[in-house]
Amino acid sequence: MCNFTLNWYKIPDVSVFSQQTSPQQYSSTATQTATSEGITAIVPLPEHITENYLEIREVSTGFVVTSIEVLSPKNKRPGEGRKAYQLKRKQVLASLSHLVEIDLLRSGKPMLILGEVPVTDYQIIVSRSETRPQGKLYRFSIRGTIPVFRLPLQSEDTEPIVDLQSLLHGIYNRARYYLAIDYNKESVPPLKREDAVWSDTLLHEQGLRSN
Repeated sequence: MCNFTLNWYKIPDVSVFSQQTSPQQYSSTATQTATSEGITAIVPLPEHITENYLEIREVSTGFVVTSIEVLSPKNKRPGEGRKAYQLKRKQVLASLSHLVEIDLLRSGKPMLILGEVPVTDYQIIVSRSETRPQGKLYRFSIRGTIPVFRLPLQSEDTEPIVDLQSLLHGIYNRARYYLAIDYNKESVPPLKREDAVWSDTLLHEQGLRSN
């Protein structure tokens, strides 16, 4: 028997600092003493990481059966967010827990995979504890469908099929993102030329782009 636990660790994308005016200078009537006036400087503060992740735990023991990670922009760019995730990734891979790592971001540096693999826009890694260091790698492009995969659980549990494509379509339609997204704007980061042509044609066919 397993249950699902949503956890997080914290780091802000942006830190905002307020700058106060310099203290007023005072002079003595008895003696005129010149004071040095420093320049405003910002000292580094500790960063707090905020990242959501999903864990499947065994109910009776609390053992983490599977850790599901959906990579964020902070995970894929240099900085504390990437370092923190890389540390956690190593800890999961060194444990008896399965790891499912979902990368649906075209920007940033992908997570390390040993050996030569073809370059694609997105990837999903399913690392079962009993088969490491080997795992399943699902790679796909912006024009392709997200591959379905089995969610690794304990040997006595039935492993469900994860269909992210259907899930994302359902969320997109229920939340009416087609009303909130301006499809006349270009993608960020920019698409490759052939993908941009394909995208433009598709959006015009769907009535989502007027330009």
